[in-house]
Amino acid sequence: MSATTQPLVDIQNLSRRFTLPREHLFKPPPTVDALKNVSLQVQAGQSLGIVGESGSGKSTLARIVMALDAPTSGQVLFEGTNLHALPPPELKAARKHFQMVFQDPYGSLDPRMKVASIVAEPLLALVGVAGRANEAARRERCKEMLQAVGLREADLDKYPHEFSGGQRQRIAIARALITRPKLIVADEPVSALDVSVQAQVLNLLQALQRDFGITLILISHDLAVVRHICEQVAVMKNGEVVESGHVDAIFERPQHEYTRALLAAAA
Repeated sequence: MSATTQPLVDIQNLSRRFTLPREHLFKPPPTVDALKNVSLQVQAGQSLGIVGESGSGKSTLARIVMALDAPTSGQVLFEGTNLHALPPPELKAARKHFQMVFQDPYGSLDPRMKVASIVAEPLLALVGVAGRANEAARRERCKEMLQAVGLREADLDKYPHEFSGGQRQRIAIARALITRPKLIVADEPVSALDVSVQAQVLNLLQALQRDFGITLILISHDLAVVRHICEQVAVMKNGEVVESGHVDAIFERPQHEYTRALLAAAA
C-alpha cells in the first residue's frame, strides 16, 4: 500500500474480552466479549461516526484506539505503526498526534486547576524540563487554542466551576487541540450538555476539523449527531460492526435490520 493511500487509522480484527469477578470458588470467572473482530479504516482528514446502543462496545473501541486500553487480539495501526506494540517512551511521544475529548465536561476537567494549566497539560506531559521553562510561549499557545474554540484570553485564569457545561467542553476541546494532533476521538461529546448548546459544540467540532485538517472519530448513540458531522459511519451491536459505509448510503439505504431499527427508533 502506498503512502498516499495508507489510512491514518487502521483497526484490524480487534477483540477485547473482559474477565468479570468470580461468582463461584470452584468455577472459572465469567468473561464478556466487548469487541469481536472489529475492522475499520479511517483516512486522513475523514470523519467517522460510530453508533450503537449502550453496551455495544463503542467506548471500549475508542479507548483501545487511543491506547488507553489493550486489545485481547488484533491491532490498531496509526500511520502504519502498531500503537500497542510501541515501548512506553515511544507511545508517549506518539500521543501528541492523537487526543481524546471525553463525554463529561464536568468530570474531565480538574476543578483545582486553572484553565491555563488544564489546556497546557498535554504539552507538559510531552516536553522535557526545557519545554516546561518556556511559560510565556506555552501561555500564548493556550490563548490561541482558547480563541479557536470561541473563548477569551481572560478565561485562562479562571477555574472550571466558573463556566457552563458547553464552555467546559470547549475547554476540553482546546486541551485536545493544544498538541495539534492529527486525530481526535470524541466520545459522546455533547450527550451531557443541554440541547440548546449541543449544536454549538457540534458546529465547533466540524469547523475545527475543516480549519485544522483533523481526522475525527465521533462516538455517539445519536444518529442525528453523526449524520450532521460525519462522512462515514459504522454501526455497532454487541461488540461487532454490523454495517459501515458512507453516511448517506447507510441512512438512506440501510442493509442490516439493526440499522433499520435504530433509524426507525430515531424517526
